[in-house]
Amino acid sequence: MFRKQIEKHRRPLLIEEENPGGILEGGKSIENHFPKKNKTFPFVLLPPTAITAYQSELGGDSSPLRKSGRGKIEIKRIENTTNRQVTFCKRRNGLLKKAYELSVLCDAEVALIVFSSRGRLYEYSNNSVKGTIERYKKAISDNSNTGSVAEINAQYYQQESAKLRQQIISIQNSNRQLMGETIGSMSPKELRNLEGRLERSITRIRSKKNELLFSEIDYMQKREVDLHNDNQILRAKIAENERNNPSISLMPGGSNYEQLMPPPQTQSQPFDSRNYFQVAALQPNNHHYSSAGRQDQTALQLV
Repeated sequence: MFRKQIEKHRRPLLIEEENPGGILEGGKSIENHFPKKNKTFPFVLLPPTAITAYQSELGGDSSPLRKSGRGKIEIKRIENTTNRQVTFCKRRNGLLKKAYELSVLCDAEVALIVFSSRGRLYEYSNNSVKGTIERYKKAISDNSNTGSVAEINAQYYQQESAKLRQQIISIQNSNRQLMGETIGSMSPKELRNLEGRLERSITRIRSKKNELLFSEIDYMQKREVDLHNDNQILRAKIAENERNNPSISLMPGGSNYEQLMPPPQTQSQPFDSRNYFQVAALQPNNHHYSSAGRQDQTALQLV
């Protein structure tokens, strides 16, 4: 900042002892320092602090703690308790954030343990701190013996496969017990527990079965109502067509056809030819019966 102020003028004048209170720019009266005949001067008077800063910017200060960019501090213990606590909180949060980012971005197993100066514990682990420490101990012991990363991974996967095999065996035994197998060696308490599990399972199964049956019954009832409505609609359409075309009602299948058909004859009712007449002349000739030389005759009862 001071360097920019000085570079605005052509001839900076540095005074270390006089005028320590401020900066006097050119064009102002400075009678205490120069003869009265020189009323104005194109000079800048700087205090000692400004001179030191200007020399530092010119390279005169060779201190290793000179700030550059964001600034550097000397790595040593902070004596001020408040500043030390504030710095600890900031650095701790940054360290935890970096550990989280490393575990997510690189899919690494990270465990971080921090104790403050007051003995407070701060930890982070993407899996488990205890598990990571156990894995670290195994890795250290294996490295001291073999030092092979491939063998370490092989041992780890062997342990995991052994755990999975134990789980599979346990599940298979449980399924056999539910099926009534391998129960000879079970104690009365274990048998009661198994019986309770089976009863609860049966209750859930029956509840689900009844739910499905009720839903099926509701569906069939709705289907029955729909079919009944469709049947009523069809009957109404048939009746309307019969009213519009009366000749259709005399055809087989019509509503009046059954009324016009003669009742079935019994032995107690004698045949009366006066109640019937032949309508063979009204029927068209059928070529199937022409070869036999006969004609079909239809008798209608006079009502």
